Amino acid sequence: MSLSSIKAPASLLKAQKLANLLDNAITIPFTKFKFGLDFLIGLLPFAGDLVSLLLSLKIVHYAKQLGLPRLVQAQMLKNVALDFIIGLIPFLGDIADVFYRANQKNVRIMERWWVSQQHGAIKANSQQQLQDWQDKQL
Repeated sequence: MSLSSIKAPASLLKAQKLANLLDNAITIPFTKFKFGLDFLIGLLPFAGDLVSLLLSLKIVHYAKQLGLPRLVQAQMLKNVALDFIIGLIPFLGDIADVFYRANQKNVRIMERWWVSQQHGAIKANSQQQLQDWQDKQL
């Protein structure tokens, strides 16, 4: 088994890309502070929050495509709902939205689940890579 045989599925990669766009797309110059389009879209009262909700639900849809259990998807939906409710609070909700990154949380849930499902293959691949390296050292 080669390293290239273990690749993240397309649905996980799409979720990662969308979550980064929504939560981390913009860095304030000369700082490490980041925010995403979720914050900017959320500045539009209610309509912006609805658009953000739909985009966040797209990540949950990717989780379903990936095959995450319903219980895990429910946790992700809880994160999305909390983000939506927080975002509805005028001004404070917009500020809180920068710090509560539901999309990133949900992608981390997806990543942990996928790695847990691939654990055996990842371990075997690592052992093979180590063995190949040791063989080259001799």
